[in-house]
Amino acid sequence: MVGLDTVVVETPDAVPVADRAHSQDVKNIVNRLDTERRSEHAPHRKVHRPWGRYESIDAGPRFQVKRIMVKPDASLSLQKHHHRAEHWIVVTGTADVPRGDKIILLSENEGTYIPLGETHRLANPGKVPLEIIEVQSGSYLGENDIVRFDDVYGGTS
Repeated sequence: MVGLDTVVVETPDAVPVADRAHSQDVKNIVNRLDTERRSEHAPHRKVHRPWGRYESIDAGPRFQVKRIMVKPDASLSLQKHHHRAEHWIVVTGTADVPRGDKIILLSENEGTYIPLGETHRLANPGKVPLEIIEVQSGSYLGENDIVRFDDVYGGTS
């Protein structure tokens, strides 16, 4: 039974429940999970960045699906990947996509394919948030497969 001295925090990733007097001990649990190399302490599904946010929707051995929101007049770094390709579909807003030696402007319900190794950037030139669905596919899908060429946010975009 949950009492008045119980703290319950619900997120899409976890539901920690603790006595209010021991709620700060949660960080000790997270440290122990890390020491034991368990995945429960891994980054949350929704990750906030200076340019907006992304949320992991689904993932498997050779694919990952993300919902990405880019704030108006913001952009991700110019980048490429050695181990994955990406498919982007615009859900809302307008996307300005430098891809290789071309620049593509995408509107709602339009998309593009970013081949493995091709330089690209996602930018929102509009006045409303840009939301896309990104499908990544390849042999390795980790965030450290990003080679950045122009990053105003210092490695977080």
